[in-house]
Amino acid sequence: MAMEAAEIERLIREALPDAVVTIEDLRGDGDHYAALVTSRAFAGKSRVQQHQMVYQALKGRMGGELHALALQTAVPEESA
Repeated sequence: MAMEAAEIERLIREALPDAVVTIEDLRGDGDHYAALVTSRAFAGKSRVQQHQMVYQALKGRMGGELHALALQTAVPEESA
């Protein structure tokens, strides 16, 4: 069963309320997505820790409902 992009975004934003989430369905099949997640919660965390935070937000759906997620994470730039 495929997962909708809106559901992925909802789960991420529940866990990271300030997150800006951009999701692209890479194949149009609802199974292969690319996501860019930007959140202040990532500050001071390694890239691996940032990705773990997103995977935890997906509540075990990776590898099941969600087959593949090309993930990029970032911390928002500080305004001067």
